[in-house]
Amino acid sequence: MRKIKILLSNHIIASAIIFLWLKTVLVMVFGFSLSFISWLDIILLFVSPIGTLMLFIGFSFLFSKKVHPLGLMVIYILITGLLYANLLYYRFYIDFVTVSVLLQLNNVGGLGASTLELFSPFDILLFIDIFVVAFVLFSKRKKQINMPNKRKYGLASIGIIVLTVIIGMMQNQYLFKTAYDREGLVQSLGLYNYQVVNMIFGAMAPIEKAFSDEVDANTVSSYLKKEERKQTELFGIAEGKNVIMISMESTQNFVVNEKVNGEEITPFLNDLIQDSFYFSNIYDQTAQGKTSDAEFMIDTGLYPLPSGSVFVRRPKNEFESLPNILQEYSGYKAYTFHGNDAGFWNRKQMYDNFGYEHFFAKENYDVTEENSINYGIKDIAFFEQSMEDLISLPEPYLAKFITLTNHFPFLLEEEDQLIELAETGVDVVNRYVATVRYQDRALERFFEMVKEEGLYENTIFVIFGDHYGISKKYEAGVHELLGQDNTPLNHLELQQIPVVIHVPGQQGETIEANGGEIDIRATLLHLLGVPTEDRLSFSRDLFTRAADMPVVFRNGDMIAESYAFTNNVCYERDSKKKVSNKNCSSYLKTAREELEQSDNIIFGDLFRFIPHAGEES
Repeated sequence: MRKIKILLSNHIIASAIIFLWLKTVLVMVFGFSLSFISWLDIILLFVSPIGTLMLFIGFSFLFSKKVHPLGLMVIYILITGLLYANLLYYRFYIDFVTVSVLLQLNNVGGLGASTLELFSPFDILLFIDIFVVAFVLFSKRKKQINMPNKRKYGLASIGIIVLTVIIGMMQNQYLFKTAYDREGLVQSLGLYNYQVVNMIFGAMAPIEKAFSDEVDANTVSSYLKKEERKQTELFGIAEGKNVIMISMESTQNFVVNEKVNGEEITPFLNDLIQDSFYFSNIYDQTAQGKTSDAEFMIDTGLYPLPSGSVFVRRPKNEFESLPNILQEYSGYKAYTFHGNDAGFWNRKQMYDNFGYEHFFAKENYDVTEENSINYGIKDIAFFEQSMEDLISLPEPYLAKFITLTNHFPFLLEEEDQLIELAETGVDVVNRYVATVRYQDRALERFFEMVKEEGLYENTIFVIFGDHYGISKKYEAGVHELLGQDNTPLNHLELQQIPVVIHVPGQQGETIEANGGEIDIRATLLHLLGVPTEDRLSFSRDLFTRAADMPVVFRNGDMIAESYAFTNNVCYERDSKKKVSNKNCSSYLKTAREELEQSDNIIFGDLFRFIPHAGEES
């Protein structure tokens, strides 16, 4: 009888591990767009989950004399939940859930309609096995099942051995050094092993700050100051002017000058570009912090973190922020306007740290069911209600506006649809065209009011997309709209965001140099006549940015003048053909150095050791 019980327990444990392993492999293959270059990658895909699943399931009996069905069931459901959370997150962000993301859920708000859009009818298949395992476990008369120590420790040993072998087979040590390439880590370590590694990196971050000192700060300072910063005849053309920055939610560059059924998607922006500096090759560099990452890059000139948002993880760090620089140099005061909750992305605390005088948030607006949708107040109502506060600001000022309506899943009432929906095979893309068009009309309305109030002539306008809106899951609709193929380089090009700097009276010009969102800060300071030679920042002036300086993405990819590196493959941009990775190696070295130095500043809170420009050491 005892042997039968042991055999039964072995079958239950084995079945639980096999079920979890099978659906993990299926999700890895069909749910994630991982690139498999060699047979080793495929072997790792199948083997990597086994060791961790053995150890996870083992928690239901390793520290007890018996297998507890309830404990086993709880662990089984938690593992399934972690797998499904990663699947949903990946569908939109093309990224994997980290501990930082889970810990900041209270700050970023609920997903609501966005989550519903990500569901698939096939998802139910991931949960059927839960009922099968529960039926087998709880249909037995005994509530506990014996598990001999020999078998318990044997299972644990196998799990540890498998984990050790997987880690030993890792080919790219840069992955462990910086942890920025989550896709590479997941592909090499497996989804669950990566979660464990991510927890370890998270635990090490506070230690790094405690052991950082002036030597670390000087190392970063020396690295950044070795690069010459140039000036052009445009230096100071907007000196003393008010600054209005408009962050356009989820706006990608492909909508500019694009038509649907003969109608321009962004007619106002297209006209404005004719009399503005239009930077046509600027790339989204945000990571898991999305809009907050965009704000962080522009305010500090640092790269976002590889995991989570700086706004949530490091709101008490010292930074050399854009508001503080403008206050110090020209007496500017800074303000932010955003029609969402002040706690969203922990903005209130971070804005206080950055030196913003006031945050006009949701509580400052009359938000009703009629004038709001999705994440908050509609853009036109947002701009109209903001004008009373804008005209009362003491000059000179920096006023930042963050729009909301063009947010996934791109919902809009019929009366606000100012253009016919696109007719691609992807509804999300069709709706996106309509919300972008509405946002464009909101911009037009804002400029009308600014001119009516006499604020236009003495203001420089900086308008930019904060991050992509159409994720890789829905890109087929964009390819259809633009008549292009689905290729890695086309995907990379779709990460471009519009950046428009409008100086009234200044002749328009299109600047085609490659750049990143992080470069907006230095470009603005250049036009305002603020020197940046002594500023510790990774932001480069887009008017003088060196052609051989790569645009760095948070996952370690890069794009340079002649080459691009993505999905672990180097491409020649002109021919769009794969070439030897040696062609990208020098650019990748720069990208890794940039990310590592930026992370050192943030994790070590190194600005506390660095005197601001003008201060004595």
